[in-house]
Amino acid sequence: MDTTPYQEFAKEKLGFEFNDIDLLVTALTHRSYVNEHKKVHEHNERLEFLGDAVLELVSSDFLFREYNYPEGVMTALRAALVRTESIGDAGKELGYEPLVRLSKGEKHGSERAHDVILADCFEAVIGAIYLDQGYETAREFIAKHILAKIDAILDEGSWRDPKSYVQELAQKYDGITPTYKTLREDGPDHDKTFTVGLYVGDTIKGVGKGHSKQEAQTNAAREGVKLYQKLRK
Repeated sequence: MDTTPYQEFAKEKLGFEFNDIDLLVTALTHRSYVNEHKKVHEHNERLEFLGDAVLELVSSDFLFREYNYPEGVMTALRAALVRTESIGDAGKELGYEPLVRLSKGEKHGSERAHDVILADCFEAVIGAIYLDQGYETAREFIAKHILAKIDAILDEGSWRDPKSYVQELAQKYDGITPTYKTLREDGPDHDKTFTVGLYVGDTIKGVGKGHSKQEAQTNAAREGVKLYQKLRK
């Protein structure tokens, strides 16, 4: 195959040339593509496994050295840094989505499935960088694209459990415990989307969507936290 687009991506977006460009190609190859193309034998799950470990080590080392927080807080901060949404967004910012090799079916999958695939690819890319360029280059890549988000996470309080945090804020500022109401259910049973409202008394403070009621409630709580933070400023 022509690996030129992958080399160009590495030079432009990563700032270096891969010694073994096949590592980057594999990092961006989903299992479904291998199942559909019998001449391709490697997908990105092993690199994802390795990259996940490197990401956790680099994030843990950074938090330990930079912040004197208790273990529980550092664990929550690390989880906020490396959650699927964070690393998926980092992948979108890098712009490697057109290079991801998927089956025809996965290409037409749900937005949620695509977000998970992009996040998995990000971890696999970390694994590829680690193998090809070494730990320090992988650390610099993670620092630039993941650890740089720490100030926003601390400022927004997004490392805290949203439902617990919005309850704390609602009780502090309104003296009321919030409740959740399901506003809509859309889609087939196997891919249903729930829309949930966060209410403080009779006032709606946030609306969230998700593929489960729990996920929708969490997203509504995040919106509620943002609203209370705006009121405090």
